[in-house]
Amino acid sequence: MDNIELIKLGQKIKFERTKRNWSQEQLAEKSDISVHGISNIETGKTDIKYTNLLKIASAFDIKLCEFLDFNL
Repeated sequence: MDNIELIKLGQKIKFERTKRNWSQEQLAEKSDISVHGISNIETGKTDIKYTNLLKIASAFDIKLCEFLDFNL
């Protein structure tokens, strides 16, 4: 993914997290990803691994494709 896509994906993850009133710590616990990792993903500072994206989608109980469609 290029940097713009990473930023959009991170924004979408943050949106889903805040919509649920979850802290980064809560998402980290539910997805088994470190808080630092969640922060880096949300800010687009790191390329997200496919397995971590699956973990986050599962924590939110949404389909993976919802994260990848930036026009929603």
